[in-house]
Formats: sequence, C-alpha cells, structure tokens
Amino acid sequence: MFHKILIANRGEIAVRIIRACREMGIATVAVYSEADRDSLHAMLADEAICIGPAASSESYLNMESILSATVATKADAIHPGFGFLSENSKFVTLCEKCNIKFIGPPADVIDRMGNKSEARNTMIAAGVPVVPGTKEPVYDVKTGKKMAEEIGYPIMIKAASGGGGKGMRIARTPEEFETHFLNAQRESINGFSDDTMYLERYVEKPRHIEFQILADEHGHVVHLGERDCSIQRRHQKLIEESPCAVLSEELRKEMGEAAVKAARAAGYVNAGTIEFLLDRQNRYYFIEMNTRIQVEHGVTEMVTGLDLIKEQIRIAAGEELSFTQDDVVIRGHAIECRINAEDPSRHFMPCPGTVTSLHFPGGNGVRVDSAIYSGYQIPPFYDSMIGKLMVHDVDRPSAIRKMMSALGEVIVEGVTTNVDFQFGILEHEKFQSGHTDTGFIEENFDD
Repeated sequence: MFHKILIANRGEIAVRIIRACREMGIATVAVYSEADRDSLHAMLADEAICIGPAASSESYLNMESILSATVATKADAIHPGFGFLSENSKFVTLCEKCNIKFIGPPADVIDRMGNKSEARNTMIAAGVPVVPGTKEPVYDVKTGKKMAEEIGYPIMIKAASGGGGKGMRIARTPEEFETHFLNAQRESINGFSDDTMYLERYVEKPRHIEFQILADEHGHVVHLGERDCSIQRRHQKLIEESPCAVLSEELRKEMGEAAVKAARAAGYVNAGTIEFLLDRQNRYYFIEMNTRIQVEHGVTEMVTGLDLIKEQIRIAAGEELSFTQDDVVIRGHAIECRINAEDPSRHFMPCPGTVTSLHFPGGNGVRVDSAIYSGYQIPPFYDSMIGKLMVHDVDRPSAIRKMMSALGEVIVEGVTTNVDFQFGILEHEKFQSGHTDTGFIEENFDD
C-alpha cells in the first residue's frame, strides 16, 4: 500500500480524497494555486505545496510543477480526482517515467477511450450497442454533410476529444449542418486543440444512464449499478440519482453486463464509467467512457455501501477486488444535487465572492461534500460548483422528500447559488413522476 499520496486537484474532490486517505492511514500532499492559498484542501492535508498562479494552465494543469511537488515530498502516488489532468495520457506517461503510480487507468486506455471515434469502434468490435454514426474521423464540412445524409437527420455533431458538452451541436436539417459543424469544430480546436469530429444520429428525448465499473489489475471487472444523469442543462449535469426509476431488473442486468463487456474490451483498470443513452423504446446505446472518478460517484456509494476512492487506491496498489458481482446489492435510492455559486435568473452567471455565513444540513441519510466555509473567498478562476448535497432513503419518493427538506436547510450567504432552482426541479410533477429526459430543463424552465 502507498505511504503518501499527492492529490493533483482542488476543492471538494481533493477534500474527499484526503479524508479517504486519512481513514486508510495514508499521508497526503495537497497542491494549491496562489488563489487557493486559504482553501480547505490545503489546510486538511499533511503537507501542502503552492504550484503556481491562479490560472489553471500555470498551476493545476502544470505537469512539471505537480511532478516536482510529488518528488520533493516523496509521495509514491498521485490521485488526479476529476477534471484537470485526470484524463491526460501524457501526464500518466510522465508519472510512469518518474516511478510515480497514477491512480487511474493506463495511458493507452485513456487515449483509446478519450477519443470518442476510436471508443465507438472499440465498442462496435465488442458487440456493445452504439448510436448509428461515423466509423472514421471527420475533418471537413463536405465529408461530414455526405456522411450525415447516409446516417439520417437529426445529427449530433461531436468533437472526438470533447467533454463537458463542449464541441457538440445538433443539426436537424442539411441547411443547418455547415454552420453547426464549423461552430462545433471551432469550439473543439479552442478547447482541446483538436479539429477531429464525428457524427451520430441524434436520439430524441433520451435518458442519460451511466454504469459505474471497477476493474483491478488481475482481470476482475464488476459494475455497481447505474446512475440516471438526465437532469442536465446544456449537457452539464445538475441532478443525479441511483437507481434509475424506469429500468427493469432485466434491463439493468443486460446494461450492466454490456458495461462490463465494454470495460473489458477497453482493457480497463481502476474506476470508470460507461455512459449510455436510453430511448423511449428502452433501446440503449454506448456514447462514451469516462476514464476517471465521476463528480456523482457519491450516489453509488450511498446505495452500495462501497467507498469508491478507497477502491481506486487499493486497485492502484495492485490489490484484487475483495468482492464479486454477486456481492453488489443496490439498497434504497440516492439523489445528488450539485450546488453551484451561480445565478439561474441571469443565465446561470457564475457568482464568486466571499461566503459570509454558511449552514449545511445533516441527519440520517444526508451527506454534503464541499470545501467551502464561512469566510471563504470563492475564486473566479475555476468551476462554479461549491458542493454536492446527497441523500439516501428507502425509495425514490422518500429520497425526493428528504432532498427537498435538506435543500430547505442550506444557507450560503454572500454569494448567489442555484439552491432554489434545484428545489424547483425536485417539486416539478414530471420529475417526481420519473418522466424525465435530457430535455427536461429546456422544456420546463425558462432559461
């Protein structure tokens, strides 16, 4: 087992990893930017090192600074959390050269699954259902338009290296295609330095269902059930829950087996997520694999009783999974609301500032993952998420009521948050009935 782990991240996920390490008796090193000097993760770790200015490119994305901090503190592993360098194969390769264990999958797997076009082809070869689309990369409008005609409209245009909703556009007619393709490609070049695109038939009103998988270095692969991530705005998730309200046991078993098959086909190791679209006829299609821990991993922990961060660390240390698929039991229902410092009434504009007063709820089945505190200055340089509120109860209606109660207790003064907006989603009759899809926000709330 590792004696010291450096966390190459910030905010609530860094705090989450530090706490897991503490419970395992592992020392921790936090890295922080100049803007995060007073951050909670820097205070909680056994050691903390400043790695650069506020800009992510000069701090949390600065591979040389992070590796230097790891060597200087004699840490033997790096946990990347999510975002930043968590899916950067070059960083993984550098870790290997420095004899530092990267807590995540190998570089070649990140490359294979990070390129969405190659990931599709891997799944097709493995017999995992995929949305009809291109098998080869698309670089220009003329080729794309020809392929779109063959696939059939509406068409989803996607950046091969994309993520977080960037580099994605829907073209419903041939007349729209050129403008949307060029805009998506431009966004991909700016965001990922990659002009590679691919096309899929757009699945109307789907649910976004993802399966959590764990795979060790000894060939064991299991799934931990699914999360329904359909409540999202512009491809950014707002609410996640487990299990999905509409999956039968038969369909859950079939999709779970497909997720395991997908992970095996990728040669996957560590924690990852297989993401599917589920249409109204209960047909499911692989869309991508996230080769890291997810923001919403906590809801899976609540329904399975497993600690995914600890499992990640054990797997990276070479241990075998201590349980089999038959040991995984889903109990009750869990829901997560992402708490963001943003103003929904002003097109979700980020609202950094000083937290002047703070109260989070507690009680049986209530969990808060956050790195803010009273007096904390939320910096303007990073993602606006300041916390995740999670609840667990015996069934979905009970979990919804518990979440509404918990949201009603949240007090974050000094900055504007999306708490009231989240409450509005939860009390909506369509959400409560479970009749939702990825278009729920756009259809039911005036942006």
